[in-house]
Amino acid sequence: MFSATVITLSATAQKIKESEVPLVIYEAFKKAHSNAKEVKWEKEAANYEVEFEVGETEQSIVYDASGTLLETEVEIKESELPTAVKAYISKNYSAAKIKESARVTDGKGTTTYEAEIKGMDLIFDSTGKFIKEIKESTEH
Repeated sequence: MFSATVITLSATAQKIKESEVPLVIYEAFKKAHSNAKEVKWEKEAANYEVEFEVGETEQSIVYDASGTLLETEVEIKESELPTAVKAYISKNYSAAKIKESARVTDGKGTTTYEAEIKGMDLIFDSTGKFIKEIKESTEH
């Protein structure tokens, strides 16, 4: 799943070893998510993305090179999407099934929702208003 929004920023994401992550980023992540498991790192241009699980929930975080949090994505159940998101998809993509859904929060605290259908992600604002459609990268 993770993160079509981030993937579109740079299609050149490369998997990296934990030892290649700058210490300031690694420490910020560990401090905030000491209970994370299944941790995987990628470098995307100048940014670093970490994908992980807490409990049974998939999450990802994007940091810039100085360790500033740029975006957090948390997998949610379809039932947790705003009603307006489900209504939009039902109306405009009636035959489509939502494969995955997520709540995305940027570094400034702005929340958006993401619903994956038919090889693309639909992005909605915090109230469920449609923003844009993003074709998924085949690299992820």
